[in-house]
Amino acid sequence: MSRIAAVLFASFFGVVAVSFAETPSSYTHEIEQWRADRVARLTGPDGWLSLIGLEWLHEGANRVGSAANNDIVLKAGPAHLGTVTLAADGAVRVALDKDSGATVDGKPVAEAALVDDMHAAANSGPTIVRFGNASFFVIDRDGRKALRVKDVDAEARRGFLGIDYFPIDASWRIEADWVPFVPEHDLEIGTAIGTIDKVKVPGKAVFRRDGHTFELLPYQEEPGGELFFVIADKTSGKETYGAARFLYAALPAGGVATPGKVVLDFNKAYNPPCAFTPFATCPLAPPENRLDVAVTAGEKKYRGGHH
Repeated sequence: MSRIAAVLFASFFGVVAVSFAETPSSYTHEIEQWRADRVARLTGPDGWLSLIGLEWLHEGANRVGSAANNDIVLKAGPAHLGTVTLAADGAVRVALDKDSGATVDGKPVAEAALVDDMHAAANSGPTIVRFGNASFFVIDRDGRKALRVKDVDAEARRGFLGIDYFPIDASWRIEADWVPFVPEHDLEIGTAIGTIDKVKVPGKAVFRRDGHTFELLPYQEEPGGELFFVIADKTSGKETYGAARFLYAALPAGGVATPGKVVLDFNKAYNPPCAFTPFATCPLAPPENRLDVAVTAGEKKYRGGHH
């Protein structure tokens, strides 16, 4: 090879090497975009980092406000916001103090019924009581009612430390066999607040890794929705959040009632809200979904975690 040819050869392959190094693969780009979208949702004004309270209601009148003489003392808002009344049948109403400046679903009303998150229409959501930069709505957890309180200026949001990840690894994008259950199986899932949720499992995802076969049981949070997996593995409590990580997967091509394939992309395994705030009510990984393998993909433990 002539000297000129050698220089051209080296230059050509040098350019190619730089090009490959600087241009991420489409898969890497997909995961990076997914991560960016995830952080945007988490840190948004209404994201999980804006939580400043989870206040359980007792039956009867609950005086609410930031002053110490309230039944429920808020970390933000007027000294006396009003009274939230929980009836014996589970109905909730709010009567606002005339000087509170609060609104209910954007309207300056004196009182109103409060629809909780479990009984709200999908296109409207629960009733929002807003006061300044803060707000609350009612949640229903196994028949117990609480106020979920948010604040745009929450310390957790202002002091967010970012998310640490395992390196993107395409080998953790796994095509699993989908085995439907007919009829659906029942699964009990514990929660961070000590309750037990009973869910319907439409089937199982079966895959092999490092010469071993593993199974995961998902449920659907809403009819026809994606498969939702609450998982743990050998990294849990060490590199990753101890209680669980979450993973969504698209439905198999033929639907959940038909055998097929489902893609489990563990690079998209992410921390539940409880990893970032003590004011969330997260499901815990059931024993059936505790994998005897280290899943070194997805989100790591949050550095700013409260536990």
